[in-house]
Amino acid sequence: MNSLLLAGGRVIDPANRSDFIADVLIHDGKIAAVGPEAASQGPSGTERMDVTGLVVCPGLIDLHVHLREPGQSAKETIATGTAAAARGGFTSVVCMPNTSPPIDNSGTVALIHDLAIARGQVNVFITGAISKNIAGEELAPVGSLKEAGVVAITDDGHCVQNNELMRRAMEYARMFDLPVMDHCQDYSLVTDGVMHEGYWSTVLGLRGWPSAGEEMMVARNILLAEATGGRVHCQHLSAAGSVQLLREAKKRGLPISGEACPHHFTLTDSAVAGSDRFWESESNGIFGFDKGDSERPRWPAYDTNFKMNPPLRSPRDREAILAGLADGTIEILCSDHAPHCDYEKEVEFDYAPFGITGLETELALSLMQLFHTQRLSLSDLIAKFTVNPAKLLRLAKGTLSRGADADVTVMDPNYQWRFDKSTSASKATNSPYYGWKLKGKAVATIVGGKKVWVGDAKLVKA
Repeated sequence: MNSLLLAGGRVIDPANRSDFIADVLIHDGKIAAVGPEAASQGPSGTERMDVTGLVVCPGLIDLHVHLREPGQSAKETIATGTAAAARGGFTSVVCMPNTSPPIDNSGTVALIHDLAIARGQVNVFITGAISKNIAGEELAPVGSLKEAGVVAITDDGHCVQNNELMRRAMEYARMFDLPVMDHCQDYSLVTDGVMHEGYWSTVLGLRGWPSAGEEMMVARNILLAEATGGRVHCQHLSAAGSVQLLREAKKRGLPISGEACPHHFTLTDSAVAGSDRFWESESNGIFGFDKGDSERPRWPAYDTNFKMNPPLRSPRDREAILAGLADGTIEILCSDHAPHCDYEKEVEFDYAPFGITGLETELALSLMQLFHTQRLSLSDLIAKFTVNPAKLLRLAKGTLSRGADADVTVMDPNYQWRFDKSTSASKATNSPYYGWKLKGKAVATIVGGKKVWVGDAKLVKA
């Protein structure tokens, strides 16, 4: 039995509405005590970590991650993806089912479960597909997927276009108390769009992806949630209209929720036009760079690391996402970590795959745009990474209550750093944030009482 004392940190546990300076004792993989008695209750030989001046909170949860295994291990593996999660401060990740083969049967669920136990550095929870082969034509066996251990169903990377199929999926999911997570995209509106439809798509000559293509499916999901009573979760919201639809639906008490990713509330579509156009059009100083600053990151127009689905949108959309996060309309933060091989992104913008990595930068970006700008308190921000996703997925995580699993994140909200390729644990390098000034970082990640990442060895004392 191993014991670890986290001494002198600011303990923030939104699940218990606590925020105070205290010690945290971990024993045998569980939270043994939080408070003044923690130091005295540890057995002799307890390892001590001095976390004075740092924040100690429940282990962060990212409920939207692509680990790419099985079948796409050239992009990422469970080993490398969970290592990146640990460096980002995440103790649990939820993997999406668009693998090869897709996670549409209990056998593939069992395979990923075994791989995660053998190779994963953090907890890996699994989602199953809504439809067989993620083809949107025939419902996957929801009951057997639930029995195999999935925590939600989704066709993420694709969107079910057949409204009747989506209705039946929500009815079945309700029977098994599973949320349906939806990648909201109306194909008939989006067609072959590659960036946000607006001023910059016209200037750059790129096919537009209109906001209505997302908003239409958010509205569809609201209607089906009302009709079926099934829980539906709208993934990676990016459009102002989507936020307003969600806000109104939640006021009516419907079982619907949403998530936002840092790239949608830090960047806009002007980034696709290149760094000079981006810095000229952005005036909020989100990364601490001034106009004319020689340290500003540089990138050309049509950089495919700014291509994601849904796309970067207008400043108005970004402000709406920030407002939705601030007023609680959007309850959850996540990365949509989507690794790709370098050669896949090193092509013309039209042909590059959608998606960027995000596990190692999302905490800093969220702190910068939400906490350091005083849009959210630190406790409210942490809730969007811990207790809120845990409640949605019915996970016994996201708390520092006595007896809970000892999944703990230690962070420094004021730590200033630059994201560098050489320090990344991910197998992929398709991030737009290399070289950017960031503020806030996880300095230690503890999973089941085991230190899986410690950024500063000086913290640990015998």
